[in-house]
Amino acid sequence: MFNVTFYLRRLHSLCGLLAVGGFLLEHIFTNAKVLGGPALFNKAVDELAAIPPEIMLPLEIVAVAAPFLFHGVYGIYIALQARNNPENYCYVKNWQFSLQRWTAWYLLLFLIWHVFYLRILVKGGGTHISYQLLLSYFSNPVFWVLYLLGMCAAIFHFCNGISTFCMTWGIAKGPRIQMVINAGCIALCAVLCLVTLAFMASYLL
Repeated sequence: MFNVTFYLRRLHSLCGLLAVGGFLLEHIFTNAKVLGGPALFNKAVDELAAIPPEIMLPLEIVAVAAPFLFHGVYGIYIALQARNNPENYCYVKNWQFSLQRWTAWYLLLFLIWHVFYLRILVKGGGTHISYQLLLSYFSNPVFWVLYLLGMCAAIFHFCNGISTFCMTWGIAKGPRIQMVINAGCIALCAVLCLVTLAFMASYLL
């Protein structure tokens, strides 16, 4: 019998790893350029903006928007079914399971706000993204904190998702390899969060 849920779960994890993960890593890599100075950051943004619209728009729809939409919609369905009880079972994996769902809810609201403001209102309105624009944007401490929390939530969601991806796809079958992969994902999460904190702190200096 064709198990629809089986394949939807795997497609959901694949979209999260490739599309959402790739988009997140590109964001971190580009934003981290600010640590080399405003000129380096503006150059990186200009290179992305130089991609012709006839290439960028289909790429954004097919490789970003569609996978994001599926991952988000099906993720809401999964989250609504989840039973979070880390207080009763204080295991690391149980806390990670709960945090995966909690970060998903925060990311849903964060991405709606982030995409609507920067991608639709600002960039879609003809305003060029630059260091000066973000410096003004992050001068508001509320925006700065919300963006930092959004980035850290996305990083945890992605890194923890790598671990669950390996289990879902049968890559990590035994408890020992699962523990090793999970430890590596936690370490990756810590590194990416520190990089994010570093480039976000540069807007306060």
